[in-house]
Amino acid sequence: MFDLEKIIRPHILGLTPYSSARDEYRGQVGVFLDANENPLGSVLPENYNRYPDPHQRMIKEKLAPIKGVSPDQIFLGNGSDEAIDLLIRATCVPGQDSVVILPPTYGMYEVSASINDVTLIKVPLTSNYQVDTDKVLNKLQPSTKMIWVCSPNNPSGNLVQEAAIETLLKNFNGLVVVDEAYIDFADIPSWTQRLTEFPNLVVLQTFSKAWGLASLRLGMCFAAPEMIFILNKIKPPYNLSGPTQALLYQALDNESAKDTMVQQILDERTKLVSQLRGLPTVLKVHSSDANFLLVQFQDATDTMKYLLDGKIIVRDRSKVLLCDDCLRITVGTAEENDVLVSALRIFAPNNVSA
Repeated sequence: MFDLEKIIRPHILGLTPYSSARDEYRGQVGVFLDANENPLGSVLPENYNRYPDPHQRMIKEKLAPIKGVSPDQIFLGNGSDEAIDLLIRATCVPGQDSVVILPPTYGMYEVSASINDVTLIKVPLTSNYQVDTDKVLNKLQPSTKMIWVCSPNNPSGNLVQEAAIETLLKNFNGLVVVDEAYIDFADIPSWTQRLTEFPNLVVLQTFSKAWGLASLRLGMCFAAPEMIFILNKIKPPYNLSGPTQALLYQALDNESAKDTMVQQILDERTKLVSQLRGLPTVLKVHSSDANFLLVQFQDATDTMKYLLDGKIIVRDRSKVLLCDDCLRITVGTAEENDVLVSALRIFAPNNVSA
């Protein structure tokens, strides 16, 4: 049976978090003489002289009904990368504990584990980019604290089978983290709807993709309130700036605009798949539940060089496991996609400028 206290590092459980100036008083109006701020204002026209809410309470109250969760199930971070790092630091003793990753997958799981001196257990996905649950469960060690599952997966773009994730949740007494950065482009419910069913489930999402807020660096982590409490204990006091919070609060009024953009991207994805599959240099366009395509070319290296020469930037994944000769191509605007396809139509392998 899952027991969070057995997963969290003991000294973290007893840690007294930093108490910021805005933890003791949550009001918006008052005489603020507690945080050594500049009382006169800012050097900019806007007043940025006051510290922001360290726990983003107004945003969480507004976000919770959109996501179908309660505010105490939400952690907001400086991109999903902050949540990834905090999850590892909260659970894994450096030089002692381990996590499971399922390559090919998002690279920051490995980077964060390595930075924190945490052992990586790599269990490759199958040839169709699905989880071999038997292999994963057989690889688990007593020191294993976490399994990272990216769904839709990056770079392959496909959803991981629901039954596989359920199997991991039911048979592993550590955390199963489902990274749903691209869930808005997939036609299935989010795993956030099953948080109460699985106390060891953690779900990551982002405002960078469908919401179009990549420059603001905003990530979401959803989990049991007890896990969110731990993350709040160890995060920096003011991890989201005041301007970031204000812009996000405003953006949450525009969910319909997000939905419209998602549909436009999906329409372009369908069109781009058809166009790419008609090109002689393309061997395979993998099915995608995300806003990008994993495309196998006759020669990915030459194709990448050719596209860069034309100032068309895609992601070379050809050296990644199970991605031989593959480029990852984001679905752009109609005009951007036309430029890409037009360039590829006149390209022949080895026809690269010196």
